[in-house]
Amino acid sequence: MINFASDNVTSASPEVLQAVIDANKTAPRMPYGNDPYTANIEAQLSELFETEVRALLVGTGTAANALALASLTPPWGAIYCHEQAHIQTSECAAPEFYTGGAKLVPLPGTNGKLAPEVLCKAIDRSDSVHHVQPSALSLTQATEAGTIYRPEEVAALARIAAEAGLKVHMDGARFANAVAAAGCSAAEMTWKAGVDVLSFGGTKNGCLGAEAIIYFKAELAENAARQRKRGGHLFSKMRLLTAQFEGYLAEGAWLRRAAHANAMAKRLAAGIGGVQGVELLFPVESNQLFPRFPAGVAHRLNEEGFLFYPEMIDGASRLVTAWSTTEEEVDQFVMAVRRVLEG
Repeated sequence: MINFASDNVTSASPEVLQAVIDANKTAPRMPYGNDPYTANIEAQLSELFETEVRALLVGTGTAANALALASLTPPWGAIYCHEQAHIQTSECAAPEFYTGGAKLVPLPGTNGKLAPEVLCKAIDRSDSVHHVQPSALSLTQATEAGTIYRPEEVAALARIAAEAGLKVHMDGARFANAVAAAGCSAAEMTWKAGVDVLSFGGTKNGCLGAEAIIYFKAELAENAARQRKRGGHLFSKMRLLTAQFEGYLAEGAWLRRAAHANAMAKRLAAGIGGVQGVELLFPVESNQLFPRFPAGVAHRLNEEGFLFYPEMIDGASRLVTAWSTTEEEVDQFVMAVRRVLEG
């Protein structure tokens, strides 16, 4: 079976797994983050982002997003996001729960992205006691359509948010893929473009299960540590969570692995994009692609051992490549598509 269902179906990458093994060999360490690994991770992340950051590690992307938004948004707040954003469609109201009732305001946008004019029009400036108050903007990077916001696009949206008094959160479950695709630095994609808080994903790119909430302004993190504890994500053996990020960041592994996943998606798109009857729904910019196949083809490919989600968005299937996807796996899928459609 060749699995293109998602990038979280893979095993842990060698450098991440080795970092955990090495951390596990050490003498007993103090719990709850009072260990050398956790003490050092903020310095490593500050170097990566070219500015001093506060960082809190958690075990899941949903926790990272929900806790990050809870630190930005009061219970009467409004959080603007794309209508396909993961926080809107796939997190079981966790952002609403952790914020104590804040309202997600989903907005339309072409190719999975918000446009400045749509955001500007949507922001409620009435200051009415009867309405939720604009509090945060959440951008998904890379988007649920596999597209990316360029730094200048992030900056344009962040300026509108700042003018309206909103804080900017970036859901970076696939942040590495976006940075690799844009060819920019982590700093240029985030705080230099106006992002206040980033959910920096690791699980989809080689970690066993680790995400970092990155605060670019210390004052925004004032209550974040308590919110993490209250939310059940202060791990007792935190060093084994932090060690994952040590391996993830070492020698640029996070970016190198993402670049490989992106390249495999490009190879896959090039291989099936020219097949008659196949339409790619969105531009292929990261490691996700959405081909629309003729009726019955997606299910036939599933039956032949290629695992992916058929008819996921507007009749299009979703295929996701990963850090460990091989050229041979991609080429086998392309040959299968050609065989089924071209005979």
